Amino acid sequence: MQWYVLSLFLYFPEDKSEYIPSAITLVVFLIAAILTMRFIINVSKREARKTEELEKRINEQNQRNKDR
Repeated sequence: MQWYVLSLFLYFPEDKSEYIPSAITLVVFLIAAILTMRFIINVSKREARKTEELEKRINEQNQRNKDR
């Protein structure tokens, strides 16, 4: 009885060509995940540069206001 219950969840086909569609899907999603991660990192770096420039401008304005 236990073997029957466990066999419902585990399926190992005799014909290994049935693994091909799932392998292709895995590769596609893996590539998509890598590209998405790289895109997020690039956007984050761009935003960090913009923030640094804004901080510099604010600090320059604060220095000018202190000098007055």
